[in-house]
Amino acid sequence: MRSPYWLSLLFILVLQASPSFADEKPFPDTPVVNPITVLNNELVELNKRFKEASGDDKEALQLQLFQKNSQLREKLAAAVRDDKQDKAFIIKQVQIQQSYNKQANGFLDSRIKQLSDNLNNAKDEEKFALLKEYQDAQSHLDEMFKERWQNLLWLQALGKPDAKAVQTTKEDISHRIELLAASVEYLNQQIEADNSQLNVSPESEKATIQLSLIVHQRRLAIATDSLRDMVEVADKAGIETAEYKRQLFQATGDVTQDLLNTKVIISIVSHWTGQLVDWIGENAPQHIFQLFVFFIILLVARSLANIARKVVKRAVSTKNLKFSQLMQDFFISMSAKAVWFIGILIALSQIGLDLTPILTGFGIAGVIIGFALQDTLSNFAAGMMLLIYRPFDVGDFVQAGGVEGKVSHMSLVNTTIRTFDNQIIIVPNSKIWGDVIKNVTHERVRRVDMVFGIGYSDDVEFAEKVLTDIVTSHPAVLRTPEPIIKVHTLNTSSVDFVVRPWVKTDDYWDAYWDITKEVKLRFDREGISIPFPQQDVHLHMVKERE
Repeated sequence: MRSPYWLSLLFILVLQASPSFADEKPFPDTPVVNPITVLNNELVELNKRFKEASGDDKEALQLQLFQKNSQLREKLAAAVRDDKQDKAFIIKQVQIQQSYNKQANGFLDSRIKQLSDNLNNAKDEEKFALLKEYQDAQSHLDEMFKERWQNLLWLQALGKPDAKAVQTTKEDISHRIELLAASVEYLNQQIEADNSQLNVSPESEKATIQLSLIVHQRRLAIATDSLRDMVEVADKAGIETAEYKRQLFQATGDVTQDLLNTKVIISIVSHWTGQLVDWIGENAPQHIFQLFVFFIILLVARSLANIARKVVKRAVSTKNLKFSQLMQDFFISMSAKAVWFIGILIALSQIGLDLTPILTGFGIAGVIIGFALQDTLSNFAAGMMLLIYRPFDVGDFVQAGGVEGKVSHMSLVNTTIRTFDNQIIIVPNSKIWGDVIKNVTHERVRRVDMVFGIGYSDDVEFAEKVLTDIVTSHPAVLRTPEPIIKVHTLNTSSVDFVVRPWVKTDDYWDAYWDITKEVKLRFDREGISIPFPQQDVHLHMVKERE
């Protein structure tokens, strides 16, 4: 950051006023190779050149002056830790830094007050230029306080503590941090006032209020940054800062490790508790009544939702509509949820909640969720198609999505199928709709297809008569349509009959198993053979020659 010209001028004046720089000569009492001496001499040389320079060269030299002083402080910090350094020389250098710091503090205090007055009296177009200079002055003053405390720590480490200066510095730090805290509180109130005015002011006045709001926000950011820096200095100086950390947290919302401090937590809780008590005292009666109305509306909405559920259930259950179970459940569920949702919105509006952002948020969230849940929405769309076309219903035996079993439950997302060995398989609706669906139990009657073979040596007409007797005598076989019993194939080792009786769908497997068993028993009693694959092996013996 490039330092303002007035701060560079102050730095140079302090250097000239310091005993070590008065004659602008190298230090004769210390070795030239000492890096601190080298930096001091470089500062003297830069000071000479600065007086003679102009324009861009002057700006470059003032930046170099600050950089050299920063390097000098780094060397001093290392020298303080080095026991081999000349302590008297190092103490003298630290005292020079104290002299510079003292004069800089006074100058910066006056400058900040002047800039603050100028900001309050300046025209709108001039305020932003002043804000930059105001921010620089605050930042440099914070840096001076850090260096001021560091100087005292250096003197203590060098065996020359200054108790009076420590006490004075602590008082100055406390005074500055209190001013910054008051400034943060005041600017927060100004921002709240600007926002309130902005909501009720006509369009012609909004531009002025918005400009004022921006200026106050910038000044608040500057004040919170300075307060944060000064809290850091105060912590090092052993000053209690819990209340200021609480204020920083409320002003910025930044979560730091300071929030783990017990005193900070107590301060935050105490402040919030006080605000809560004040709020309850001012708004409790009105809000209690609003909550009463809120719960009454919810109770009414719940009752209406139950009534809507019952009415819709009765309506969709009529035989004339011929709705599937899934469609019935869908309409019943959606009717109750729709009434309940409308009731919640009405209740929320009664407690002063603006529903426009909520409904807008639902729209935006719907788009985001749509992208995130593409597969789920695909299943939902497939569920809607199943709902409309009704290829099967709850209780049907189906082959769908590579699964075979009885449909035990259906939703708009998936279908639950129970297999005959009592396994529960949940299949996504998109997989079912995108594959072949075979509904075995959709029709009330089914044909049982069976094939029985007899040997070529058996009486075909007699076998046909026996099969007809077995089929027609079974109680589950329907008379209409008539069963079909015909010679179907002259196979390799058998004469095959097709037996195709019609039964009710629920009796399919009972009829299949009973007729199969009875065919075996009757064929055995009647002497009709049931051929099975066999192979004759002939062995030819060859006599040995003598």
